[in-house]
Amino acid sequence: MDTKFDELLDFPCLQTFKVMGVAHPTLPEVVVTRLQELAPGDYSPSVKPSSKGTYHSMSLSVKVESKDHMETIYTELSKLELVRVVL
Repeated sequence: MDTKFDELLDFPCLQTFKVMGVAHPTLPEVVVTRLQELAPGDYSPSVKPSSKGTYHSMSLSVKVESKDHMETIYTELSKLELVRVVL
């Protein structure tokens, strides 16, 4: 991943991640569990269903330590089976 996060942000900082995935009851738990491994913290995601109820979007504020840390979070959350998009 060749991003310019280090040019745009001063680390460490809080970054909001938006995660969109399948509307499954365990989606928030799966995402928060993986996030705890990558960046331990106290997470209370806000979850919103799509208009048809097929997908859920979650917003989480995460303390990221560096460009590499941020890229790792994007990559690892994207690998989760229920997740479709990470912004």
